[in-house]
Amino acid sequence: MFDNICKFLAENFSTDFATWLLGEPISLTELSPSELSLEPIRADALILLESPELVLHLEFQTQPDANIPFRMIDYRLRVYRRFPQKQMRQVVIYLKETSSELVQQNTFTIAGTPHEFEVVRLWEQPTEVFLRYPGLFPFAVLGGTDDRASILQQVAEQIIGIPDQRLQNNVAAATAILAGLVLEKGLIQRVLRRDNMRESVIFQEIEAEAKAKGRAEGRAEGLQEGIRQVAVNLLKSQIPLEEVAKLTGFSIQDVELLQTEIEGESTPSGN
Repeated sequence: MFDNICKFLAENFSTDFATWLLGEPISLTELSPSELSLEPIRADALILLESPELVLHLEFQTQPDANIPFRMIDYRLRVYRRFPQKQMRQVVIYLKETSSELVQQNTFTIAGTPHEFEVVRLWEQPTEVFLRYPGLFPFAVLGGTDDRASILQQVAEQIIGIPDQRLQNNVAAATAILAGLVLEKGLIQRVLRRDNMRESVIFQEIEAEAKAKGRAEGRAEGLQEGIRQVAVNLLKSQIPLEEVAKLTGFSIQDVELLQTEIEGESTPSGN
């Protein structure tokens, strides 16, 4: 979920990200991983933005990942193969504070092939940086502050000042979700207006995913119950336990438990 939120922000506020990370408001457009050779590595977490001269590669991480350095050099080579004339900036952005040494790594090295990339640990960044541009508002509460509740209130006030209602709703929703990494849900709901957030594209996508997941889980539960009933019918037909296990995919222990339940149901209760 956090990957999707960050991807949404980077793609819809690319100029804000360019100003923050590149130092100038370059106009960037999305570059699909499918345009690069080979199959993508965790394409859901990958954000590639391009201008005529440059490719900006972003990776947002909530948890340390030992594979990050390899991903960086892998995509640097892929982009070079496709766009040898373009510069490339690669930035790994860690969202949640951790003491892991992995978030300090900014190189990948094998014999004769060193590669460097940039690392941003949000909790070390001044919150003022994120309060300057709407696309960065959601990161402010994750910045370097001892009073995250106060920063969230400041962000809420800034969001109200966004004239475009649709944009305002989307930024508020992204802020609420990312703030959940460091603040309690009740506080977030008191500060940010949930009724407006529910109209955002972000919340609508999350609700759609949740409903789809619920339908899938419902189908899975129905299938499991159907198989269980088949096992019950087989046991009542005196089919050996081992055969029931083979036909249904249940373990012998599960089939034995079912057998016990069936025997318990058929035993008359005492007066």
